[in-house]
Amino acid sequence: MTIEAEHICKSYDGQEVLHDFNLSIQSESCTLLIGRSGCGKTTFLRILLGLDKPDSGKIQLLGDYKYAYLCAGVVFQENRLCEQFSAVDNVAMVHKKITRQTARRELQRLLPDEVLDRRVGELSGGQKRRVAIVRACAVPADLLVLDEPFTGLDAQNRQKAIDYIMEKKGSNPLLLTAHEADGLDFCRKVSIV
Repeated sequence: MTIEAEHICKSYDGQEVLHDFNLSIQSESCTLLIGRSGCGKTTFLRILLGLDKPDSGKIQLLGDYKYAYLCAGVVFQENRLCEQFSAVDNVAMVHKKITRQTARRELQRLLPDEVLDRRVGELSGGQKRRVAIVRACAVPADLLVLDEPFTGLDAQNRQKAIDYIMEKKGSNPLLLTAHEADGLDFCRKVSIV
């Protein structure tokens, strides 16, 4: 599968955020979008996911792909977790094939046992972020899209999360944004200016 973003332009209230942005994403690739805050990284991810429409340009799915849309595992800048539910329930609810037992086992790879049944609203910011990462990786997906996934994680938990993501992505492409490229040397870096 190849995803081609061609000549993407997007403005908000007359302010251009993306200008003639092009990107090719291949199967198994890892791509890190970098650039200053407000340069359009999140906007591009939203366009790719079909949450926003570009003013001009297009996203194409090429190769042996039978649907007109992508199924993506996503970590948004904000966690978008159900705060009243436990970490286990937040992961189990994303797909009917994910049991609570499977969700627990996956969460145990990034979080201590004692927090798994707490309401997510009671967890620290870094713990919530790890729940969001596990939830995104649990979705049967064509692509992982992670917007600042390591926010709130210390160096040790960041590396554990990177290792987990790389294992879970399999042969699917990974597209992420991050303020720091530490531990992401395996990614192709693409600047948005």
